Amino acid sequence: MARKTKQQALETRKHILDTALRLFSQKGVSATSLADIAQAAGVTRGAIYWHFRNKSDLFNEIWVLSDSDIGDLEIEYRAKYPRDPLSALRELLVHILETTVTEERRRLMMEIIFHKCEFVGEMVAVQQAQRSLYMEGYERIESALDRCRAAGMLPENLLSRRAAILMRCYIAGIIESWLFAPETFDLQREARDYVAILLEMFQLCPTLRSPAP
Repeated sequence: MARKTKQQALETRKHILDTALRLFSQKGVSATSLADIAQAAGVTRGAIYWHFRNKSDLFNEIWVLSDSDIGDLEIEYRAKYPRDPLSALRELLVHILETTVTEERRRLMMEIIFHKCEFVGEMVAVQQAQRSLYMEGYERIESALDRCRAAGMLPENLLSRRAAILMRCYIAGIIESWLFAPETFDLQREARDYVAILLEMFQLCPTLRSPAP
């Protein structure tokens, strides 16, 4: 019985998160209240407070889950290409771009982050909480680039931190532009080409290399 109750609690938590994600995307984070989420999810506000302290805590959970998905994918692609870190990185980036189009959950999360969330009021706490994850993200990208350098697949003198910043801004910029006006280009069809352009910059751009001693 306890196992069933625990399972039910997990299912309720997931249902609340999925409902909140949909409402945040439709109305914006600031305009969505916990009462709105409770009504749409068919639960009481008390049920929401059982799982989350407040709206910022709920939103932070959605963000953390999205970030952990990327971490899991990175592990999966590294296992798939154990001796080819550049292919692992390439396929991960292509997957992120393509699933922004094909997977509703990822698309909704990106829409919220880029267009439906103002980090003011109670949401300031979320912004502050995510800064450490943001820095960890740069370190994760830099480590991936360093593995490519060590394998001789990127220039040995590549400025990894600069390249990591460029990669994150490049991918985020493509996603944000497509979400704002998806009719302007076919992100799913062109995803692999956009990733190839980025990696070609890393391989060929002299400004991304440390000066010769």
